Amino acid sequence: MLSPTAETIRTTLHVLAATIWVGGQFTLAGLVPKLRARDAELPRLVARGFNRIAWPAFAVLLATGIWQLLSHDLAEQSSDYNVTVFVKLLVVALSGLAAAAHSTTKSKVVLAVGGAVAGITAVGAVFLGLLLSTGT
Repeated sequence: MLSPTAETIRTTLHVLAATIWVGGQFTLAGLVPKLRARDAELPRLVARGFNRIAWPAFAVLLATGIWQLLSHDLAEQSSDYNVTVFVKLLVVALSGLAAAAHSTTKSKVVLAVGGAVAGITAVGAVFLGLLLSTGT
C-alpha cells in the first residue's frame, strides 16, 4: 500500500471541504422549492443548519488552499500557472462574498443573485483547482 503524504492529506481535506461547500449549495438549491412548499420558513431554517457546516468547510478550503500555495515556489511556475492561481483566488473570494451576501440579506434580489453567483463561482473554483492540479 502507498504511504500517505502531506500532499495527499492536504488534497483530501481540500476536496472534502469542496464537496461540502459546492455540493451543499446545489443540494440546498434543489431542496428549497420542496421546503418552501411545506413552510415558507423552512428554507431559512435549513440554510442556517447548512451554514454551520458550510462556513467551516470554506475555512478549511482557504487554509488548505494557502497550504497548497506555500508548497509551490510560484516564482518557478509559468506565467500561465500564476495567472490561473490569481484568477482562482479572485473566483474563491467572489464565491465567499456572494455566499455571505446571500446568507445575510433580507432582499429577495440579493438572495437570488448572491446564491447564483456563489454557486457559479464555486464551480469555477473547482474547475480552476483541477486545472492547476493537472498543470504542474
